[in-house]
Order: sequence, then C-alpha cells, then structure tokens
Amino acid sequence: MAATPPVCDFGWQAPGFTLPGTDDQTYSLAQIAGPKGTLVMFICNHCPYVLAVLDRIIRDAHDLKPLGIGVAAICSNDATVQPTDSFPEMQRLAAERGLPFPYLHDETQAVARAWGAACTPDFFGFNADGALQYRGRLDASGSRPAAPDARRELFEAMSLIAATGEGPREQTASMGCSIKWRAA
Repeated sequence: MAATPPVCDFGWQAPGFTLPGTDDQTYSLAQIAGPKGTLVMFICNHCPYVLAVLDRIIRDAHDLKPLGIGVAAICSNDATVQPTDSFPEMQRLAAERGLPFPYLHDETQAVARAWGAACTPDFFGFNADGALQYRGRLDASGSRPAAPDARRELFEAMSLIAATGEGPREQTASMGCSIKWRAA
C-alpha cells in the first residue's frame, strides 16, 4: 500500500538514536552527522519504490559526501511481516550494492515511531544545527524510475542546505510503501 509522509516541519530536531549497521558497527545520529548537514533515509529491501531509485540514492549519497553531508539509511520494517527486510537480508543488500552509507536496523521500530516515518523511501534532511529542512522526494520517480534527466530534487535540496543551512520552501512529498509495523 502506498503512503505519503507529511510536509516538512522546518526546524524539527530529531531524537537521537544508536542502531546496529550492516557492517557490524553501531552508529548514533551524532556519528552520522556531517559538518554541513545530515540525510537520514528510511528504506527497505523489498519496496518497489526504493528498488526503483536505489541506484540514484547511491549516486546522490556519493555526490553529497564532498559537500559535507553525512548520510545513513534505516530499515524499520517488521521482518516477520516482510522477511526480505530481515537484518541478514539487509547485510546481503548492502554488500551486493556497495552502499556508501551505513544501513541501520531499527528492529524495535522505536526510531521510526519517534521520527514519524511514514513510508519507504522517506527522506529527512537536516542542516548543520540538526534542524529539519527537507522532507521531500528523491525525484519524480515512483515505483518506476523517472527519466534519466529528471530533476535531482533531494540532491538539490541537500546542496542548498549545505550552502545556506536552509532547505527549499516548496517540496514534493515522497511516496512509497508503508512501514511494515509490528502488531500491537
């Protein structure tokens, strides 16, 4: 089922976290933060919306690093609902695709709940002060990739944040598969 996150709550400060990564390291939000900003993405292994843009996510992560943007991805899906999102499968995907950012496991879903994550992919772009400045989409892609020359909305927004500390005021929400929540 497709879901859409809310619009950007400019200035929102994300709660910290410490999560295990697919590289057997543990990461905190402070460790991920770059000197000019931070991009945290909620993704997963199975979602067609994520799979349609994973190459573009990898490209943008590479391109944002020299701008001083720290990048990480979090999978919060319940693996009993979606076994392809289990930690071993996350490790496999990270190795196969050569993810250039920590891919973190939110097994309890506490981070996704605290952040209000709605879908995969869901992008949170922060400035150097940790204030939310972007909660939009990667580009015009949906469950299929957009044209190769599609505007790089996420990259442009994070570049602006790195340069000015502020994100664009007009943003188009991401769309993707809903988070697979644990039964209450």
